[in-house]
Amino acid sequence: MSAVEVLQSVWLWLRQPLEYGFMRHALVAVLLVGGVGGLASTFTVVRGTAFFADALAHAVLPGVAVAYLVAGAGSAALFWGALAAALVASAAIHAVARQGHVREETAIGVVMAAALALGVAIISTRRAYAVDLAHVLFGDLLGVGPADLMRAAGLAAVATTLVLALWRPLAIVAFDPVLAVTLRLPVGWLQYGLLALVALTTVLALQTVGATMTLALLVTPGAAARLVARSLGEMAALSVGLAVAGSVAGLYLSYYLAIPSGPAIVLALTAAFAALRAAARR
Repeated sequence: MSAVEVLQSVWLWLRQPLEYGFMRHALVAVLLVGGVGGLASTFTVVRGTAFFADALAHAVLPGVAVAYLVAGAGSAALFWGALAAALVASAAIHAVARQGHVREETAIGVVMAAALALGVAIISTRRAYAVDLAHVLFGDLLGVGPADLMRAAGLAAVATTLVLALWRPLAIVAFDPVLAVTLRLPVGWLQYGLLALVALTTVLALQTVGATMTLALLVTPGAAARLVARSLGEMAALSVGLAVAGSVAGLYLSYYLAIPSGPAIVLALTAAFAALRAAARR
C-alpha cells in the first residue's frame, strides 16, 4: 500500500464518523470541555485538590435532582441546577476551611457526604429519577445538541478569559499562598476562583464523561503534563493539549469499538499518562 493510499484510508477513518450530526456535535463538545478541563486540571494537580474535584462530582446531585423536580429532564435545567449546586458546595468548603479550625480535606469530606446524601434522598423519592438521571452519572455525549454547545462555548470562553487575565496571581496563590498574602493579593477570592473553575469544569464534563468519571478529566491531563513540563505555563499548555487529544481519541474509540464515550475518553487519557510516565522515567 502506497503512502497516498495510507493517507486516504486515515482520512476516511477520521471523516466517516463526522458524517453524522450527533458526532459533529460531540466533537465540538469534547474540544470545549477538553480545553477548560486541561486548565482546571493544571491547578488541581498543582494545589493537590484531587479530592475536592472528586467531591464536586458527587455534590452536584442535589442540584440536578431539584432541577429535575422543578423543570423536568431538560438538559438546560439540569445543567444550571448542577452548576448552582457545585458553586454552593465550593463556597461551603471554602468558608469552612477558612475558619482555621477544620482542615480543607475534612471540610471537603463533610460537605461531600452531606450533598451526596441529600441528592440520594431526593432521587429516591421518585423511581423515575434513577432512569432519567442515569446520563448525569455516566454521561451522554452523543445527546449533545446545538443549545448545549452554545451554553458550553459561552461558559468555556468566560472561564478561559478569566484564567488568562488572572494568570500570574492565580499561579502565585496555587504555588505559595503565604507569598500571595505578603504581596497583598486577594487570596480568598483567588482561591475561591480556582474552586469555581473546578466546579464549572465538573458541570461541563457531566454530559461528556458523567459524574462518575469527571475526576479523570480534572486530574489525569495535569498529572501527565507535570511529569515532563518545566514551568506552569508549559504544564498548562501540555495539559490542555492532552485533555483535548485524549477526549477526541476517546470519542473515535467509542464510535469504532461501540463502547460508551465516557469510559473511552478516560482510558485514552490514562494511556497518555502511562506513555508520558514511561518517557519521563527514561
